[in-house]
Amino acid sequence: MAHSLSAQKRVRQNETARARNRWRLRVMRDAIKEFSEKILHGSAADAKTAMTKAAQIIDRTAAKGVIHKNQAARRKSRLAQKLKTKAASK
Repeated sequence: MAHSLSAQKRVRQNETARARNRWRLRVMRDAIKEFSEKILHGSAADAKTAMTKAAQIIDRTAAKGVIHKNQAARRKSRLAQKLKTKAASK
């Protein structure tokens, strides 16, 4: 348990930041799941729209420091591969 006032404040700030980061991760994962759903059951145009939205959210998550920029690039690349495969199959 933190004893000094500054340490107590830091604990409160860390809790707030952790909650915010977990929320950002959840939003990002939901966007990726929505994209995956469009890939499986939607049209290529719907999937492209979902891909754009997911990529924006992934970029924003990386910009906030929740995930590394290389992880963001890798995730977007994998989404683009799936989209390309979906477009080629139609």
